[in-house]
Amino acid sequence: MNFKAKFTFIIIFCLALAVSAMSDGNQRMNKDAAVEMSLWHKSEIPHFKDIGQEETIDHQGHLSNVDTPEIEIYLPPEDNRNGSAVVICPGGGYSILSIEKEGRKIADWLNSFGTAGIVLKYRHKYFQHPVPLMDAQRAVRLTRLNAGKWGIEADKVGIMGFSAGGHLASTAGTHYSKGSKNAEEPAERFSSRPDFMILVYPVISMQRGITHGGSKISILGRKPDKQLVDELSNELQVTSDTPPAFLIHAADDRAVPYQNSVLFYEALIEAGVLSELHIYPRGGHGFGMMPGSEFGPAQWPEQCRDWLERTIISK
Repeated sequence: MNFKAKFTFIIIFCLALAVSAMSDGNQRMNKDAAVEMSLWHKSEIPHFKDIGQEETIDHQGHLSNVDTPEIEIYLPPEDNRNGSAVVICPGGGYSILSIEKEGRKIADWLNSFGTAGIVLKYRHKYFQHPVPLMDAQRAVRLTRLNAGKWGIEADKVGIMGFSAGGHLASTAGTHYSKGSKNAEEPAERFSSRPDFMILVYPVISMQRGITHGGSKISILGRKPDKQLVDELSNELQVTSDTPPAFLIHAADDRAVPYQNSVLFYEALIEAGVLSELHIYPRGGHGFGMMPGSEFGPAQWPEQCRDWLERTIISK
């Protein structure tokens, strides 16, 4: 190899190293942008069990093997905070968590207009009901406990869920406790009732023919009692005290039928709970933020933001 060729090779090699370093630095910066917080001290986690496997994230951004629940806290700049916060429950059939597409990217979107994003790493696969619900309730309580520190108003704390995460979010919205003012543990003094729900292609029902079979098995087992099936069919649990909801679904969803959203919306309206439903003709399941697409589901982030500003942020 002559001198000119060697020099060119060295330049290209150095440039490649620089680009690689910049890329790694951005990844670290993005990862470190969130503050991670355990929901409980490890010795105090209810229904704790060590599953004997490390947490892993695959190349698609799917998180597996959570046995110690946490939240990742993404706060907008102080001069752009609107006082609201959303606990985000990624989907994954109660078997994995789509932590990137349905968690961290959603938090970034919420931050873009001043809302705090609290990504919930809830227990799944090795844990059935009521464990994921306890994790979601605790995340809502911790957000209220830290509201002053995080620039949040305690009465503007909502919950959001995708697919099975939508089932968890709607369960938190229909199964909650007011908290106890005399509780020794500060977080338990706060209500676990979210102030609003955002449900994206959610599993709502556990009833045969409507539910998502994999999610039902994961959360209830293969032969659940009918009473438990009804209890976790959240369209049957709506009352006038259920928080308002913004629902999104695609009519051609073959994994989670759109009837899940319709049944929940109808129950909300019948109970007098002001809510909004958007069903798009196409989109399938798991469309997330739909970047670059011009058909129906691509419109939901702007429609959802508008709903939030009209019904929650401006109140």
